[in-house]
Amino acid sequence: MDQLTIIYGAGNAQLPATEDDYGGVVVEMKEHMDSDVFHALLKTSMLQWKLQGKKGVWIKLPIDLVNLVETAVKEGFSYHHAEPKYLMLAHWLAETTNTLPVNASHIARVGAIVLNDKQEILVVQEKIGILQGVWKISTGILEQGEDIHVGVVREVKEETGIVTEFVEVLAFSQKHDVFFGKSEVLFLCMMRPLSFDIQIQDSEIEAAKWMPLEEYAAQTCAQEQSLREQITKLCRTKLGRGCTGFTPTDVYWRRSFLSWKTPYLQHFQVPLGIEEKSDIRSTTPLPG
Repeated sequence: MDQLTIIYGAGNAQLPATEDDYGGVVVEMKEHMDSDVFHALLKTSMLQWKLQGKKGVWIKLPIDLVNLVETAVKEGFSYHHAEPKYLMLAHWLAETTNTLPVNASHIARVGAIVLNDKQEILVVQEKIGILQGVWKISTGILEQGEDIHVGVVREVKEETGIVTEFVEVLAFSQKHDVFFGKSEVLFLCMMRPLSFDIQIQDSEIEAAKWMPLEEYAAQTCAQEQSLREQITKLCRTKLGRGCTGFTPTDVYWRRSFLSWKTPYLQHFQVPLGIEEKSDIRSTTPLPG
């Protein structure tokens, strides 16, 4: 983003702002400011931004400037999203349909299918949650800015102590209204074990072990049945060399309008020269 410097003469000071890539401005408050002073500067700034034809305005308030929230809301701003250290407010200035992007709608989760040479699958039992006592694969939520193939390696290591190597994404599932109304995408990843001695994560995991695939498939827990059936099907097909998944490669992508970082699009591609021999990668959504 380019710094937007606006000076209109004495008595017309404005809030410091940067232009975004879509005809709007971003105000990132850093220094302490009295709410009355902020109110005066905000009203002046909004008038000038509107005259300039700016469309949307973003105000990023660190947690220690919470005293400015009420002032901004009274001037038409609404909550967009919140993080542990800041709150983002937004306001549409233009006399057109509001096209500001909405807050993130999905949570990305990974599941690790780890098979050894004995056709045993790495499974865990969780200490808390609705699946206590059920043997399941290691799963977890990706951290902000974390790639799929990195996050799934981390999750397996944290929960079981097993070091793995990412092989490919075999399938994904989607479900809605999971966490405060958010949707969830679960990426099922095939992993290659590089170690075999299990050391469980005491805080979250009750037990972990290598289990024969057929024993895993024979469990009767109804809550995990559909997903377990699909995982078993993927494992059997993979062992029979009947399908292949997707592997990552970095593709340059343009910077985002609220970040100084240069992001990369994580693109998953099917290895060349491998025929699709299974219906596993159909468009039928996986349960769970």
